[in-house]
Amino acid sequence: MRNEILFAKDRKNKIKGQKNMENLFEKLMEQIKMPPNLRRSSQFEHADIENVEVHTASKLWHFQLIFDEILPIDTYKLLTELTETAFSTIARTEISVSSRNQNIDEQNLNDYYQYALTLPELCDSAFSSIFKKYHLEKEEEEKIHLMVEDNPQMDFFVEKYFPILEEKFKSFGFGELRITPLVDQELTETQAAAHAEKVAARLAAQTAEQAQISEIKKQRSEERESKNTREAKPEFVETALSDGIFFGRKISGQSPITSMSFIAGEGFGVIFEGLVFEAAHREFTGKESGKVNHILELKMADETSTFMISKWGRKDEEIAQFDQIVSTVKAMNEKIIADRTDGEDNFTDSLSDALWLRVQGNIEHDKYKDDLVMTANAVVEIKPKPTIDRVALQIKAVKSDKIQLGREIKNNEPVTPMRSVSEFSTNGPVVFEGYVFKGELREIKSRKTGNISYLLEFEMTDYTSSFYVQKWLRGEEEIQLAKQIKAGLWCRVRGNVQRDNFKNDLVLQLTDLIEIPTQNVREDKSDEKRVEFHAHTNMSQMDAIPSASSLVAQAAKWGHKAIAITDHGGLQSFPEAHSAGKKNGVKIIYGVEANLVEDKIPIVYNETDVDMYESTYVVFDVETTGLSAVHNDLIQIAATKMHKGNPIDEFDEFINPGYRLSEFTTELTGITDDHVKNAKPLYEVLTKFQKFCEGTILVAHNATFDVGFMNMNYSRNGLPIITQPVVDTLEFARNLYPEMKRFGLGQLTKKFQIGLEHHHMANFDAEATGRLLFVFLEELRTRNTGWTSLLELNDKLVSEDSYKKVRPKHVTLYAKTQEGLKNLFKIVSFGNVKYYAGLPRVPRSVLEANREGLLVGSACEIGEVFDAAINKTFEETLEIAKFYDFIEVFPPALYRSLVVGGSFKSEKELEQTLKDLIKIGKTLGKPVLATGNLHYLNPEDAIYREIIVRSLGLGAEINWTQGHGEHAKPLPLPEAHFRTTDEMLEAFSFLDEKTAREIVIDNTQKMADEFDVLTPVRDDLYTPKMVFDGGETSEERIVRLTYEKAHEWYGNPLPDIIDARLEKELRSILGNGFSVVYIISQELVKRSNDRGYIVGSRGSVGSSLVATMIGITEVNPLAPHYRCPECQYFECYDDGSFGSGYDMPDKNCPKCDHKLIKDGHDIPFETFLGFKGDKVPDIDLNFSGDDQPLAHLDVRDIFGEDYAFRAGTIGTVAEKTAFGFVKGYERDYDQFYGNAEIDRLAAGSTGVKRTTGQHPGGIIVIPNYMDVYDFSPVQFPADDVNAEWQTTHFDFHAIHDNILKLDILGHDDPTMIRKLQSLSGIVPQDIPMDDPGVMKLFTGTESLGLTEEQLGVKLGTLGIPEMGTFTSMNMIAEAKPKNFADLLQISGLSHGTDVWSGNAQDLIRSGIADLSSVIGCRDDIMVYLIHKGLENGLAFTIMERVRKGMWNKIPAEEREKYVEAMREHDVPEWYIESCSKIKYMFPKAHAAAYIMMALRVAYFKVHHPILYYCAWFSIRATAFDIGVMGAGLEAVKAKMKEIKDKGFDATNVETNLYTTLELCNEMLERGFTFGKIDLYRSEATEFVIDGDTLIPPFVTMDGLGENVAKQIVAARAEGEFLSKMELRKRGGVSQTIIENMTNMGVLEGMPDDNQLSLFDDFF
Repeated sequence: MRNEILFAKDRKNKIKGQKNMENLFEKLMEQIKMPPNLRRSSQFEHADIENVEVHTASKLWHFQLIFDEILPIDTYKLLTELTETAFSTIARTEISVSSRNQNIDEQNLNDYYQYALTLPELCDSAFSSIFKKYHLEKEEEEKIHLMVEDNPQMDFFVEKYFPILEEKFKSFGFGELRITPLVDQELTETQAAAHAEKVAARLAAQTAEQAQISEIKKQRSEERESKNTREAKPEFVETALSDGIFFGRKISGQSPITSMSFIAGEGFGVIFEGLVFEAAHREFTGKESGKVNHILELKMADETSTFMISKWGRKDEEIAQFDQIVSTVKAMNEKIIADRTDGEDNFTDSLSDALWLRVQGNIEHDKYKDDLVMTANAVVEIKPKPTIDRVALQIKAVKSDKIQLGREIKNNEPVTPMRSVSEFSTNGPVVFEGYVFKGELREIKSRKTGNISYLLEFEMTDYTSSFYVQKWLRGEEEIQLAKQIKAGLWCRVRGNVQRDNFKNDLVLQLTDLIEIPTQNVREDKSDEKRVEFHAHTNMSQMDAIPSASSLVAQAAKWGHKAIAITDHGGLQSFPEAHSAGKKNGVKIIYGVEANLVEDKIPIVYNETDVDMYESTYVVFDVETTGLSAVHNDLIQIAATKMHKGNPIDEFDEFINPGYRLSEFTTELTGITDDHVKNAKPLYEVLTKFQKFCEGTILVAHNATFDVGFMNMNYSRNGLPIITQPVVDTLEFARNLYPEMKRFGLGQLTKKFQIGLEHHHMANFDAEATGRLLFVFLEELRTRNTGWTSLLELNDKLVSEDSYKKVRPKHVTLYAKTQEGLKNLFKIVSFGNVKYYAGLPRVPRSVLEANREGLLVGSACEIGEVFDAAINKTFEETLEIAKFYDFIEVFPPALYRSLVVGGSFKSEKELEQTLKDLIKIGKTLGKPVLATGNLHYLNPEDAIYREIIVRSLGLGAEINWTQGHGEHAKPLPLPEAHFRTTDEMLEAFSFLDEKTAREIVIDNTQKMADEFDVLTPVRDDLYTPKMVFDGGETSEERIVRLTYEKAHEWYGNPLPDIIDARLEKELRSILGNGFSVVYIISQELVKRSNDRGYIVGSRGSVGSSLVATMIGITEVNPLAPHYRCPECQYFECYDDGSFGSGYDMPDKNCPKCDHKLIKDGHDIPFETFLGFKGDKVPDIDLNFSGDDQPLAHLDVRDIFGEDYAFRAGTIGTVAEKTAFGFVKGYERDYDQFYGNAEIDRLAAGSTGVKRTTGQHPGGIIVIPNYMDVYDFSPVQFPADDVNAEWQTTHFDFHAIHDNILKLDILGHDDPTMIRKLQSLSGIVPQDIPMDDPGVMKLFTGTESLGLTEEQLGVKLGTLGIPEMGTFTSMNMIAEAKPKNFADLLQISGLSHGTDVWSGNAQDLIRSGIADLSSVIGCRDDIMVYLIHKGLENGLAFTIMERVRKGMWNKIPAEEREKYVEAMREHDVPEWYIESCSKIKYMFPKAHAAAYIMMALRVAYFKVHHPILYYCAWFSIRATAFDIGVMGAGLEAVKAKMKEIKDKGFDATNVETNLYTTLELCNEMLERGFTFGKIDLYRSEATEFVIDGDTLIPPFVTMDGLGENVAKQIVAARAEGEFLSKMELRKRGGVSQTIIENMTNMGVLEGMPDDNQLSLFDDFF
């Protein structure tokens, strides 16, 4: 049934249609953001929309809703308020409700009655003020009495207002009610007396007030008359200039002048006065008449706004004045620019010679300018006005560099909150103001026409919600403006809202945008600034939001001279904070919020030497109203006296706290007000309990809590505190049963099957605890420990690592000196390595041993000083506080969870505790600092932390819930933003002003001055010193090895070009202390070579000839050349005629006729160590994946375990992960966000530390004359205490330039080469790089003896490293490489960004360039430009700008300088344009190393195919279907087609299998075959060659892993398998695998069992 829309004469639209209404109700609830808990409640279960009336004239939407029951008043009010808010931008709303079941509750009835009296129809009347004190009583279902006092005007009220009231009740859902007044006689009499008294008082007050008003009126009248006689009316002065510009009729200065800001629409005869700040004289010829027309276009400003003026030139004298105006305005603008250039910024002075005009004309909308424009009839020049300062502000605002798209959006236009916009409110334009957090300018190419369109898309927020904004751009000007719209911009936008089905969200189609100043800027306006001593960055794991840089920048902006960084348990923000501090001129105080634990946690307190088996125990438990012994009260003490496991007496008393128990206390303990109502006084209970305990040992579970409460109450009541021994069964259990994870009373009683009927009632808990005690004592006896003394529990049972299971206390540590910083590094390292248990812990003894140079602060509410303040006596707290150097207090808002959680009954109690802490500091003479414990920068950022913290789940302590069932929820997070000085002073306004200022400003400033300026990251490179046999240093060794190899290859003396190159490199390497980097790499490569593996180089190390000479890399960076291995003949081509030495023709030595070796790739050294040769070398090496672990251990072997660490990494919350967190928060906390808002919340939640890790191949080497703590703390990766390696605590990038980092990476290519060498005996270095058969692989399939149809691809490069992917093969097919240099280009093009697609590809396609001449690798640019004649340094600089994608980011002047230099040396325009497109380029040395490896593998593919396939399937293949592979060619092709037909629906496993099947297809087409798995010939992981057949390994079977495969091979070596059962037992094979092997024929003929195996179990 379709909707029916009726357009009535009264312009009311009525929407009907039941089916659609059902859908609309849900949509309406979603749009108004009705809370989900209500939407899911029974009240809304069958709710529906009956009708929606849309009154277009009055802009009123009337919703008629139906529910099962009458809604509670709060629900009804919420419904109306949310609806009103959601539709506020487009219409007013009314809601009428009907209910299917009209059961009237009298309380609900009166609630609605009082609400009705507040509605517009009733609230302003006398009826409301009189009748609000009355109430309704229900007599019958539809008859209601209003109980009133006697009133003579009652009939009037009933007639006029009762119908309105009844109509209101009908709209509330009560149906047709009949309300009648009923006089309440008692009320009448009482009110009459009160009324008479009130009237008399009111009359007296009115009389006095009237007399006062009359007197004031008289005084004012007299003052006016006096003023008029004194002041004459000022004489009018005409400001028009007699000799100034003038055309049109005269405009009198006495005519009414209109302010420009008042103009909102078209008008006639309007007069403006203002300053002209832009002028243009335009000429154009009429199409038909051919007449030249003149128009003057002006922009003028007055004190209120600016306006556009146009004046048509009708006479020659007018037109002559046009140019005069333009000339005057131009001169003014040039003066403005000149003043700015000279550093003068007084804009008003620059307007001293400006032109002022009075203009009159008509205002009309100009369709071309899309704005209001005055067409002037008359113009006259006037004198400058005295309001120039205000006019200057208007001009400055317009002339500023602010971005504007479309029309200006005036400041007075109403701004709509984003949250209030819904799908129902999409009529007409809306205006948003907000912050752009994501932006993109998209270039969209039409598939049909090829035309390019530009779409501006950005997302913005006003912090009520977020919105997508889009605009299709027209014209170059709009495109250029759009490029400036990026994240960080504040703007005002206007447009129409509509739903975008692709984004599944509302989108604003932008028409206008204007940049606005940054909003909501908080400033620290205090004359003296505080210093923040407690700040968390995003390196506080899953807890804080701001980066160190943003934090320091904010402190600098506010004028704070210092800031302390105190992340939880780590220092990983120090490097960034250090850089930010230097950049912003802010002192960084380096600290940490550590987790302090006692070294050993005792089982017995107040221990004495007594026999624990003969003693009498009092096992007790207390119940309280909260967790604070100071602020909460005892409500029950229960105890059981026990001897040798038997109860001998009991104690159980309730205590009345003097106030009603909270619902939470009753819910937790089961104790109600009735239990404590007639309880004994506290003092009597305490004295009675002390007597009960005399001569016994006390026992409690988590005794510190119970004893703390008892001692506090004893102390308050003047009774002695506990001095007898106390046994804590919690610690007893932890030490006796360390394998357990949880030690709560519930868990322990369950383990030992002890009844606990009412947990959290003291009497039941005490009895259970007593039984546990004797279970533990009996356990000690059965272990035959021989312990009897109570002292032995602490001395012998408490384990050395008992600190691991105790809850730590927070403490803040700060480094005052460089020595203190190193000690801080040590403490954090010990916490993360030696004492890690769930989180990094710091034993008190470790802190005391390394306290030199540190300050210790008392930290937060989890610190032991604060804990003592709310649980111990003042004296005890004083004693604890002596350990600390200063006391911290936070603003009360940061302790909010303690108030909500019940530790404090009120804010006053909390404030008193803070005052107590201040008193403690003053008593001890220790400074008290007000700190902010900040976790985010601004209040609006709180949601990001909320999302991060809640993502940890309910298992995290911060998310532990209070309440049960639906009411269970975590405690609220505190308001932890970065507070200004004034905000902090306001937070402590409950103190006297002097004290507040002292703790907020004075003490923080004084303490900040005590800290040295520290350096957590060193400035220089520190490399280890190496001395070899005979005392040879690394410097001497590198020189010796270099020249030994150089002389061996090139003779002695060396050719000049080589000698000069080596001298330049060695000067750089030795002079900058880089020799050890080279020698370490050389030693590692040599060791791997000695184990039979080739090591490939990565990056630019192949740019160094020294690296080639000492064996680090095979890549020779010299220009292409010949050399003779016999007589060292040398012939070089450095003119660019060859791209690689491998491409030169074969040639024999002209001296000795020996075949010459071809080498050299023409790679400049500068690409490795920079133009000055001082860049820290980054030598990346590709070791075989099989050999990589040994190579890592080689580093340890060379330098020692204390000097070699894995390079640490920090894993942060990525955008995709953050998106999941936001969706989870939305689900768990009943929130509903649009997609744009989800994007914002996800973006704001990224970058927070989530875990740590290690670089896959990076190893940090500490110099042997220092230790690791001179550079970084250390830890285990991902906090895995069982990891083989420790890592640097700092991310390795932070210390990359200060310490030696080796990149020892694992790669399959060296493993492949090693495998092929072992199979063939061919030395890899002997394989030619220009083999014709190999080169043909890159042009077709001829070398394989196959056709394209057989292979399914055009080239023979499948399975060749770097060359076998779909993308690479397409590139190769298009580029047609012919030689090694071309392959280098292919490698560079495929690894670069924007180097091939849209760049080199287009040049090759159009024939402008070929593969050899396009830009492929970064080094090509420098070499090419040098060959063109550019100076070396300039060529290097251009290369650096291009390779990093900086070409279009550098200043235009700099870029133009490079372009001119290239043009002067005949560099083609296409080359220059190509440079401008590149984002990233690949180093040529890296490409050369890759291609050399690839060609060696390809050589075997062409000339030794079965060896190649054996190696490829053993090492490279990752997925197998051995059944298909062994079934023959047709089966393989069928499976390939099946996967290919799935397209993007294919799984990752299927995609990997397709790659395997491509090589399988090729192998089968070449005449080779796959056998089946052979129980006695197959290997665990590698294929075996059998003639032309490959026998698969065991791991190729589905479900059979590498470990089981190796077990089978090992068991096979012990002897033949006699049965399947024996194979299962000896090989560790599952029954499923046995069945699979049977089905595949692997176990053909093998019996299920055999006679001998039946008796195996008996022997």
